[in-house]
Amino acid sequence: MTFVPTSIPGVIVVEPRVIRDERGFFVETYRQREYAEGGIGAAFVQDNHSRSARGTVRGLHAQIRRPQGKLVRVVEGEIFDVAVDIRRGSPHFGQWVGTWLSAEDFRQVYVPPGFAHGFAVTSATAEVEYKCTDYYDPPGEISVQWNDPELGIEWPPDVVAAPVLSRKDLAASLLRDLMDILPRFDGRS
Repeated sequence: MTFVPTSIPGVIVVEPRVIRDERGFFVETYRQREYAEGGIGAAFVQDNHSRSARGTVRGLHAQIRRPQGKLVRVVEGEIFDVAVDIRRGSPHFGQWVGTWLSAEDFRQVYVPPGFAHGFAVTSATAEVEYKCTDYYDPPGEISVQWNDPELGIEWPPDVVAAPVLSRKDLAASLLRDLMDILPRFDGRS
């Protein structure tokens, strides 16, 4: 596997080795020791799986009381995945990283705790699986507007034209309106 750092320390793209032949393919999607050596030493406690239609935007979500790191991969279709640094005092606060993930390329992205996460579906449907470093905590969850103008996320143009959003995401806040409850940067990436 190859572990590719992004412009924001801690957000890592994983490019696994895929063995393909006339029967199909084989890929190892997670090996704790190798991931730790690649910079992802987190312990995962929960796996999630979603299915969404083209144009769906899920996020930007984060947990404040029990921040989650997420190892995200696509098992059907394609998405544009986004991680936003929401740690107050971080040198990268408010900056974002976007990564294309698909079932065809098998790439993954690790989004560390202290980041808001979301994605847009660019294929007919997409199934996304992700491992989490902490349990889901509904009362501790926040939602940041996917199109917060101060973040300036460059979503795929066809998604921006007519996004499909949940009620929760329609009611999401601007990042600046959440400043009092955001986690503080602890000096580590």
